[in-house]
Amino acid sequence: MVKLTNKIGVIVDSFGIGVRDGLLKAKEVGAEGVQIYAVSGEMDPQKLNPEARRELRSYIADLGLDISALCGDLGGHGFQDRVANAVKVEQSKRILDLAVELGTNIVTTHIGIVPDDRNSAIYEAMQQACEELGQYAKSLNAYFAIETGPEPAAHLKSFLDTLSTNGVSVNFDPANMVMVTGDDPVQGVLTLKDYIVHTHVKDGRRLRVVDPRQVYGFLGYEKMSHEHIAEMASAGADFEEVPLGEGTVDFQAYFAALNSIGYNGYLTIEREVGAQPELDIRRAVEFIKAYR
Repeated sequence: MVKLTNKIGVIVDSFGIGVRDGLLKAKEVGAEGVQIYAVSGEMDPQKLNPEARRELRSYIADLGLDISALCGDLGGHGFQDRVANAVKVEQSKRILDLAVELGTNIVTTHIGIVPDDRNSAIYEAMQQACEELGQYAKSLNAYFAIETGPEPAAHLKSFLDTLSTNGVSVNFDPANMVMVTGDDPVQGVLTLKDYIVHTHVKDGRRLRVVDPRQVYGFLGYEKMSHEHIAEMASAGADFEEVPLGEGTVDFQAYFAALNSIGYNGYLTIEREVGAQPELDIRRAVEFIKAYR
């Protein structure tokens, strides 16, 4: 069996009990690190002054936890809308500033589905926004990490290859791939090996072929909220997110693939649905520890 040395993270928001209580719960279930949403509410960068940032960083350190990443997903259509991008790019930069101040150099996000047509206005808008964000991240020795799922890994790589730096990289989520595009996570890891800086550990299964635009939305097609994606995952019409080991992600092969590319970052547990997230997360921690 493959042997893992990666640290285990948990998305604090998956517990649904607020940041401070979520941090305590993450420690309690055996996580070594945490990922935190930093878009609105108490983690909105505009609401955290320098003193509050220092206090939060100290609080997390005192718990013996690291921050594996912040989540900076601004929703909507990602960076497909050129008009909205000016504000979103600045928001994303402030989230990255916060991340660095809190001791992590990774912000994960969704950028919207990358169009097939490289000459389209949407492709150009996404490319320009990611180029600016990538250069900014690189200046801080940091990364904006695009979550996998909306498009096949090979297409995402072809987009990333057009950028001048690896400041925009990848947050690899195997469940999104099997649930939405039907892509193979193992091959996906090998394809995106030069870009993977963070990963999610999540499981799911695809029940029927679905247009990714119905899941993630697409400018001019249909707007889809993050909450609606979670609803679809639990409703099980097209796909369903399930506890680790109950879906179609081959974790033995997936973890082996991560080992083969020398990935030594966090394996961060995400649980977006389910009536007992704490129980599912506890079991997920034990699931990963069994590979150590």
